[in-house]
Amino acid sequence: MNLSRFGYLRIAACSPAVRVADVEFNCRAIAEAYRALRSAGVQIVVFPEMATVGYTCADLVLHSPLLDASDRGLRALATLVRSHGGMLVVGAPLRAWGRLYNCAVVLSSEGIVGVVPKQFIPNYGEYYEQRWYARPSEDLPSQVTVAGRQVPFGTSLVFDVSVGNVHAATIGIELCEDLWAPEPPSGTLACAGADVLLNLSASNEVLGKADYRRDLVRMQSARCIAGYVYASAGAGESTTDTVFGGHCIIAENGVILEEERSFSFDTTWIVADLDCERLQYDRRRIATFGQQALPSVQRIQAEIPTLEGDRPHRTIDASPFVPADPSERAERCQEIAAIQETALAKRLLHTGLRAVVLGLSGGLDSALALLVCVGAFDRLGYDRKGIFAVILPGPGTSERTRKQAETLARALGTSVEIISITDAIEQHLGALGHSGKQDVLFENAQARERTQILMDLCHKHNALMVGTSDLSELALGWTTYGGDHMSMYGVNAGVPKTLVRYLIAWWAETLGDADAKDALAAILETPISPELIPPTPDGSIVQRTEDVLGPYQVHDFFLYNLIRWGYAPEKVLELAAWAFEGRYSHQELRQWLTVFLERFFANQFKRSCLPDGPKVGSVALSPRGDWRMPSDALPAVWLASESETLPPS
Repeated sequence: MNLSRFGYLRIAACSPAVRVADVEFNCRAIAEAYRALRSAGVQIVVFPEMATVGYTCADLVLHSPLLDASDRGLRALATLVRSHGGMLVVGAPLRAWGRLYNCAVVLSSEGIVGVVPKQFIPNYGEYYEQRWYARPSEDLPSQVTVAGRQVPFGTSLVFDVSVGNVHAATIGIELCEDLWAPEPPSGTLACAGADVLLNLSASNEVLGKADYRRDLVRMQSARCIAGYVYASAGAGESTTDTVFGGHCIIAENGVILEEERSFSFDTTWIVADLDCERLQYDRRRIATFGQQALPSVQRIQAEIPTLEGDRPHRTIDASPFVPADPSERAERCQEIAAIQETALAKRLLHTGLRAVVLGLSGGLDSALALLVCVGAFDRLGYDRKGIFAVILPGPGTSERTRKQAETLARALGTSVEIISITDAIEQHLGALGHSGKQDVLFENAQARERTQILMDLCHKHNALMVGTSDLSELALGWTTYGGDHMSMYGVNAGVPKTLVRYLIAWWAETLGDADAKDALAAILETPISPELIPPTPDGSIVQRTEDVLGPYQVHDFFLYNLIRWGYAPEKVLELAAWAFEGRYSHQELRQWLTVFLERFFANQFKRSCLPDGPKVGSVALSPRGDWRMPSDALPAVWLASESETLPPS
């Protein structure tokens, strides 16, 4: 499969075996690693600072025999890259104009195509680089001779890399100390369009430095909205005064994709597929990036081979809203609860109200909304009896969910009101001349009747009506317009369905009340259903949402990748196939993706008039916050994939 068409760039950070001043050995180790990595499909390989000679040569780096050997080594590496394709970036000393420069040399299938000198030359602590290396000045020539060839030279070089005739990425380069400066060159290069930043480094190890270094790399990748590839010298460097651990890091927009720090004397490397399409989308989305001045740079064209493979070399999470690590998940749940509670508490303080009304169905969303109300009331010191949990059984309500709702409300110490809507629905539908058929009118009439009662109870109790609809329902339009779609404040509007389950489980552990915990456990085991169709004679729930729409986990996957990253449906479908391999067929995923796209576009009119509610994560659909979309937009472009048209749902 051609993975390049999805915006993936396979890149490696390599810390090769090194012997100080043994250029032949060093270049042979570099060449062996490059061959192996190219055979694994890696398109760009980054090696450390001064990798041809060894960073710790000290005064030996001034000697012509060593510099001549390095020049010969670069010639040999250029021949290698010409035959194997791809791009190799390696650190080497370069003499020119009576000076010596600490440089990154860029090699592609066309040979050596550019040289980038280090800008910030450290001269403190264990570093004495100014003893040997010059800092590049703006008045230097723009060409330099390397391995017998005139090539571009300077700090303002960027490399536009293409696969065939299609742009793949723009590469910017800095060296070691450059990253530690108050204004790293990578920031300027990113503003010039570089979305993949390389750092050739020789950073020694002292206590605590690895964590600091990791944070620098991670945060620079986030600040620049870029991939950041860091390759540092290994344990073969001189240990006269310092030790090197071969720290290699690949980060993408604030996330560490791969990392290695082995203190090995042998060659080590890490490989990851950067998602350049994702980076470009986020740069377009975050307006402050585009407000930066466009620096003047010299652009160098280079071509790399197509990335082929069965799947990307990166984690594809089937539940992107839910952290896989239990401790991280618990921390996330605690933070979400704090956001929801604070949001509701602020609204109560603003209105001066000390009571809320919400419909409690015995299902997931209303249970979470009730828990948020309890948390907000406890935080404000309000009596929980001011929380009116209203159970509104109707024609579709099962005894199971009705009991679950009542048990939970009483265990939490809230007020409970039970009002049947069955007679009111029969009277209402009868007045309309409805046949009694279980159609859309039959279902939506129940939702609107419940909302009317809840709104009227707010007048009775001088209360705020709290909505229960979650983010996934809002995306799919799985709410009744003028029914459960409306409230006075929607506490769940920013929480996707897949995360609701974990939040309820977290609340169950936090509350410490056995009855509440048992009630929440029963709710977690209940099928997701709006319960608008009568249950079977034995009380089993007939109407199951996921039987109609498809699994919420899949729809949340679509929501995250389509809205957060702006991916084309073709890419989302392949990502889903990789994430849910062995669980759902490609055809099932394709059908559910069509359902999602059609429903998402068709139901924007509901999202355009959502009640207020807090943003929780990186995906939100409030018309006043993250998402502005016309209600009459058409999905035709999204439904048509490059390779195949998605079938109608």
